[in-house]
Amino acid sequence: MQESRLFKIVYHLLDKGRATAPELAEKFEVSPRTIYRDIDALSGAGIPVYAEAGRNGGIHLMNDFVLDRAVLSEEEKQEILTALQSINSTKNIGSSQTLQKLSAIFNINSEDWLEVDFSRWGNKGTDNEKFELLKSAVIHQKCVKITYANSYGTISERIVQPLKMSYRSMAWYLKAYCTKKQDYRIFKLTRIIDLEVLTDSFCKSSFPELDETSSRACNKIVLRFPKQMSYRVYDEFDRTQVGKKENGDLIVSAEMPEDEWLIGYLLSFGTQVEIIEPAYLTDVVAEQAKKIYEKYTL
Repeated sequence: MQESRLFKIVYHLLDKGRATAPELAEKFEVSPRTIYRDIDALSGAGIPVYAEAGRNGGIHLMNDFVLDRAVLSEEEKQEILTALQSINSTKNIGSSQTLQKLSAIFNINSEDWLEVDFSRWGNKGTDNEKFELLKSAVIHQKCVKITYANSYGTISERIVQPLKMSYRSMAWYLKAYCTKKQDYRIFKLTRIIDLEVLTDSFCKSSFPELDETSSRACNKIVLRFPKQMSYRVYDEFDRTQVGKKENGDLIVSAEMPEDEWLIGYLLSFGTQVEIIEPAYLTDVVAEQAKKIYEKYTL
């Protein structure tokens, strides 16, 4: 508890410049005597903090003080700046200013080695704008009206309470409470066709841990790919799921949901995939491929 309070005292003084012992005592709900002991502890740890008596006195830090290893390690400072760089890549002005201020406080230059772009090729940053709007709605607890295309091809309007942004399996998702369904839902950002941040606020709740195995039954799927498909196989499957034959072919064994999505996914490989298990799945995919062929040959 004391270490947490000492840390907060330092940041309060960095922000306000100076404060009196009674002010700090009231803020941190301790006695002025405890505050003076804290000041002694900080001074003993190498933090240049001073207490001056008199009308214009008070507790303050040396003017040129910057955070050092007594508070944050060099690695921790760099991790903070790196995280801000990733946020700044969405062109958010506020985070850019924060990055500059923290760089100055830490007295280090942050290497500009990281670039994150949420937009798909050719859309000129509209995905970045979508991400930024949703991030702001999550932080400020504002309802959002979205036009969404679900995995069954249905497009509908919904009003959601955005709770968390989540990145998984090469895609961004929004975890939210859907007022239309009166339940928690996960929305893929690329399927959000349009959105509007509303003025209505909501009380934030915790997104429940969903049992994915119960909502989508998964079975073992075994596939064979020619070696020239390596680029996509390693894009979409973990290397622990991939084995290699002597001729270079790749054997993928993975737990996957057997639904309409899987059929479309397998068809996306065209002739460059062979279904090994389960055997009946070959008939299902072949029938769907036949329907596609007939559609374009009539």
